[in-house]
Amino acid sequence: MRLLIGLILLAFPVAEIWLLIELGQQYGWWLLVYLVGIALLGLRLIQDEKTLFTGRVLQTLSAGNHPVKAIFGSARNIIAGVLLILPGVITDMIAVILLLVPIKTSQTANTQSPYQAGQAANDDVIEGEFRRED
Repeated sequence: MRLLIGLILLAFPVAEIWLLIELGQQYGWWLLVYLVGIALLGLRLIQDEKTLFTGRVLQTLSAGNHPVKAIFGSARNIIAGVLLILPGVITDMIAVILLLVPIKTSQTANTQSPYQAGQAANDDVIEGEFRRED
C-alpha cells in the first residue's frame, strides 16, 4: 500500500511536467501567459479569502450556526488558490473542481428555524381579527 501511494506521489509531478512540455510545444508562449494569469488569479483568491474569512465566521456565529462550515469553505478556497499558483494544468483542474463543488449552507441543513419552515413560532396562537365593542 505504501508503495502504491509512493508511486502515485511520484507519478503526479512527472505527469504534470510531461503535460507542460507537450502544451509548451503546441502553444508556445501562450502557455506562459496562461500560467502567469492563473497564478495571479490564485494569489487574488487567497488575498480575498484572507480578508473575508473573519466576516464569514462572525456572520455564521451571529446567525447561531456552527462556524465549521465557514472555516472549511475558506480552507477549501485557500487550497484552491495555492493549487492555482502552482504551475501546471492538472493542479489548475483540481483547483477548479474544488471551487465548483457546492458547500451546504445552514439554510439547506435539516435544522431550520420555524420561520423558515413556514410554521408558527408558537402553536397556541390563534390568528384572527379583533374589534372592540363598547
